Amino acid sequence: MPTSSEKPTGPDLGAILEELIEAGVEFILVGGLAAVVQGAPVTTMDVDIVHKQSSENIAKLLAFLKSIDAFHRRPDDKVIRPKEGDISGTGHALFTTRLGPLDILAVIEKGKAYEDLLEHTVEIQFRGQTVRVLDLKTLVELKRASTDPRDRQRLPVLEETLRQLEEE
Repeated sequence: MPTSSEKPTGPDLGAILEELIEAGVEFILVGGLAAVVQGAPVTTMDVDIVHKQSSENIAKLLAFLKSIDAFHRRPDDKVIRPKEGDISGTGHALFTTRLGPLDILAVIEKGKAYEDLLEHTVEIQFRGQTVRVLDLKTLVELKRASTDPRDRQRLPVLEETLRQLEEE
């Protein structure tokens, strides 16, 4: 933790992951950080997760969001704190927190929810804890189907990283 005289230099994505794990939230890491932890040389400024949609897990996730001072990312300055309905539906909730940006997704491309993605995860050790991460092969498949220009731009790097991993 920085002291009061130190200013954070940017998002602490590792702290977000560590605190999610400590809070007992069941989630799968997806998006850019999932690619990074599997060796892809890409940059990301947020944490993207798909969470288990059980009432117990949603309660843990809400408590976690409160603990890191989360509020919805918006184009105006209005501060709206998360509510259960924000993370129990089928949409995306994008938050700013004291640790950095956190995107909580009910589903990702092709309508894939937590249960659909479980078989496509790898377990990665992070700061002595285990994190479920969407495997690089599935990330590449989803990005190939994406129409988002950022995904299309990142795709060749992900494909090359996957190719190199498969050769090892």
